[in-house]
Amino acid sequence: MAALLRPGRTGSTRRRGVAVATLLTAGLALTACGSKVGESASSGSAGATVAATSAGKSCVDTSGSTVKIGFLNSLSGTMAISEKTVHDSLQMAADEINAAGGVNGKQLDVISEDGASEPTTFAEKAQKLIQADCVAAVFGGWTSASRKAMLPVFEGNNSLLFYPVQYEGLEASKNIFYTGATTNQQIVPALDYLKEMGVKSLFLVGSDYVFPRTANKIIKAYAAANGMEIKGEEYTPLGDTEFSTIVNKVQSADADAVFNTLNGDSNVAFFKQYKSVGLTPESMPVVSVSIAEEEVGGIGLDNVQGQLAAWNYFETIDTPTNKKFVEAFKAKYGQDRVTSDPMEAAYTSLYLWKAMAEKAKAFDTASIQGAADGVTFDAPEGTVTVDGENHHISKTALIGKIGPDGLLYTEWSSGQPIEPDPFLTGYPWAQGLASN
Repeated sequence: MAALLRPGRTGSTRRRGVAVATLLTAGLALTACGSKVGESASSGSAGATVAATSAGKSCVDTSGSTVKIGFLNSLSGTMAISEKTVHDSLQMAADEINAAGGVNGKQLDVISEDGASEPTTFAEKAQKLIQADCVAAVFGGWTSASRKAMLPVFEGNNSLLFYPVQYEGLEASKNIFYTGATTNQQIVPALDYLKEMGVKSLFLVGSDYVFPRTANKIIKAYAAANGMEIKGEEYTPLGDTEFSTIVNKVQSADADAVFNTLNGDSNVAFFKQYKSVGLTPESMPVVSVSIAEEEVGGIGLDNVQGQLAAWNYFETIDTPTNKKFVEAFKAKYGQDRVTSDPMEAAYTSLYLWKAMAEKAKAFDTASIQGAADGVTFDAPEGTVTVDGENHHISKTALIGKIGPDGLLYTEWSSGQPIEPDPFLTGYPWAQGLASN
């Protein structure tokens, strides 16, 4: 599996990726957000107020003993099953940072908002956090639909979003830091693993929005180049609970495996109905990219035990750093709580922002962007490093199996962090995907 560990890209290759990103994100700009104006250079003082943005002068105030940051997660709606734990881990990171002295000597003043599982709500709450609450950065979002809705808000206001969830790639914005996996750190390793296991056919099941459709476009390109047959492709609205028709199609297709990009509580209904028709991990395994330890309880262990998931972090990672993280989380929120990849990536995102701000000795957007490249953090998942050009981080790929205790246990690991390649420039079979 050494092919997964792509060599570092040349400067020209990386610039091409950023150029594509510019073209992609430019089309998303909303005139309601105002024209995009670059910030002036920071004075370098931790007490300096953030410089001008498109909304006039930024209202971020760092002259006192605190600095405001925003948490934006779905605390209600179909995505709450996944996003509440992200909010909890962000709060734990903020409490830890404050207890250790804050950031640049300032305590974090957290303002939380509920995205309510609606992309438009995420965009509205992001605007509020930036323009009314005057936060220095926002941490949150889950679905790609929510991120796409927020992207023009952050670009239009020249503010920063730290996005903690694996996603479909083919994007890079100077106003977003992506601390979850991009495609070559999750989906491609999962496909390589299946190929290594002898899988020659797949059935694709996903929620009907940006991430699953783009992910499946990538999966189909991989399959065509690697001798895999796609025996079916079905989508259902977020929150849908009727899967009998789809499950019957899956069963009759008789694929070697199912690649699952369903999100939220739709997974509960899917796996219950999957099991009810006699489909098992042995007869037709399901590889999921949005089910982690947090979701297993809601789905029901009996429905998913033995199934596979592709991530970059599991609670069962056996390192001192992760054990300390898990113990702290359980001590704060209850021994019955579990940790998971998105919440670990969110926790990591706050510490990465802290490291950037302290490297820059400032909080303004331009200074954070300028300080980002090469920033590292000894995260529970392992050491991660920020790529300052595409704003993604290096991550180790893992394939896990759901055990009898509901936790994920590593079946395969890339062994070392994989450099982020959001536009899949290192994969010949992916040429043209970013423009389609």
